[in-house]
Amino acid sequence: MTDGQLRRLWDAAAAVRPGGQIVEIGSFRGRSAIVLACAAPEGTTVVAIDPHAGGDRGPGEIAGEPARGESDHAVFTANLAAAGVTQNVRHVRAMSDAAHESVAGEIDLLHVDGAHRYVPARNDIADWGARVRPGGSMLIHDSFSSVGVTGAQLRLLFFSKRFRYLDRTASLAEYRREDLPGSARLRNAGRQLAQLPWFARNVAVKVLLTLRLRRAARALGAERWPY
Repeated sequence: MTDGQLRRLWDAAAAVRPGGQIVEIGSFRGRSAIVLACAAPEGTTVVAIDPHAGGDRGPGEIAGEPARGESDHAVFTANLAAAGVTQNVRHVRAMSDAAHESVAGEIDLLHVDGAHRYVPARNDIADWGARVRPGGSMLIHDSFSSVGVTGAQLRLLFFSKRFRYLDRTASLAEYRREDLPGSARLRNAGRQLAQLPWFARNVAVKVLLTLRLRRAARALGAERWPY
């Protein structure tokens, strides 16, 4: 995550009503969870869902590696303790599709940064997004950057009746839960479709970097993996 994206998370968490609930899918080593916990009003519940199974840690890292997962979990725990937010974050160590019974009630702020493949991204947005209360927010990382996440957005959100696209900070897109009439849905779709050229550029950059064509990637304005 970039500093600008962390600022967007901070602002969204700070706007949650006291006593509300923040849920994060995909915490890795805790950086974003710490930001959410530090920014949230007193009495807010922060739930971090991550199986720490050693898979989906980055591009191409799909298969689980238990030893790496245990290392991630240890670092996650230590980072929360160092930041002084251990008591403010409840960790659910499970896959997101198996964690629903561990989280009760509506969600005021949902941060989706789990597996970036199409099916798990679609399921996170659909199933956890359905639990965001009216007026609540959903932030999705790797929007208009990851092929799987963007495909899930296209399927579920571009023409959604219940989520308005607000804006993005690089690949961190923010949506608000509200009912959208027909004309608003068309405008909402148009604003998201306008992000597709940036998505195409990000895909091209990733291909070039994978092929180690860094000079060509720099010509597109990027020297490292786009986030």
